[in-house]
Parts: sequence; C-alpha cells; structure tokens
Amino acid sequence: MFWFDKDNSNAIFMDKRKLETELSDGRKLVVNPDVIGDFRHIPFENNSFYMVVFDPPHLIHAGKNSWLAKKYGVLNADTWRTDLKQGFDECMRVLKPHGTLIFKWNVEQIPMSKILEVFGQIPLFGDKRSKTRWVVFMKK
Repeated sequence: MFWFDKDNSNAIFMDKRKLETELSDGRKLVVNPDVIGDFRHIPFENNSFYMVVFDPPHLIHAGKNSWLAKKYGVLNADTWRTDLKQGFDECMRVLKPHGTLIFKWNVEQIPMSKILEVFGQIPLFGDKRSKTRWVVFMKK
C-alpha cells in the first residue's frame, strides 16, 4: 500500500495470497504479488538482496471478512511472536552482509516494544511517534 511505483522492476513483491475483491465502500483491493510465499519461509537463497522491506500483518483481532483483514491480513493470536521472529530471521537470512532491513509496523494492537523484544535486536533508527512505525536494521 505504501509503494509509489507498484510496478518497480527493481522490487520483487511477495505475499502469501493473491486477491482481487471489492471493499464495502466500493474500492477495489488487488493483491497481486510477483511471488506467492510465506514470510516465515522466504523462497530465496541466503544473501540474495541488498534491501528487504518487511511489512507483515499487524493485527491479531479483526473480523474474518472485515476490510482490515482483507487489506492487511491477520496474525495468529497464539503464534504471532514465533511467526514474526521467524519472519525477521528469514529477512536477515536473505539479506546480503551489511544489507538493510526496513520494517513497517502499526502499533494499534501490539506495541513496538513487544515486537523489538521478539526480534532481539535494536534498530539503527526509525520513527518513534506515529501509529505506523518505520525502523531500519542492518545485517551484521
């Protein structure tokens, strides 16, 4: 949702779903990734990318057919910690040494402090004020 150029040839878009639907207000929602995959098992070799943007679902409570769930996806309320840790580790795995991981998170339901506990790593810098946070990590 945040990309200025959704057809950027330098980017590979990955999502676990492909979806085309209409939201309750009549807007079309299209999720059409280049790669269908689970962020817990990214289908690329180690050290593949200079930059990874990790934008996982940030909700654990949303109606199954709500527009929020359709648009952003929903994390499992019981396994979100393990799932996000696996996703973070996978992002780091596919980054080249000294590569950049940009992580996007909305703090509406889970505070950023809990997410950083799960990751076990402090970001280099990022936004600390808005509900939608952007933080940057570097692979060692």
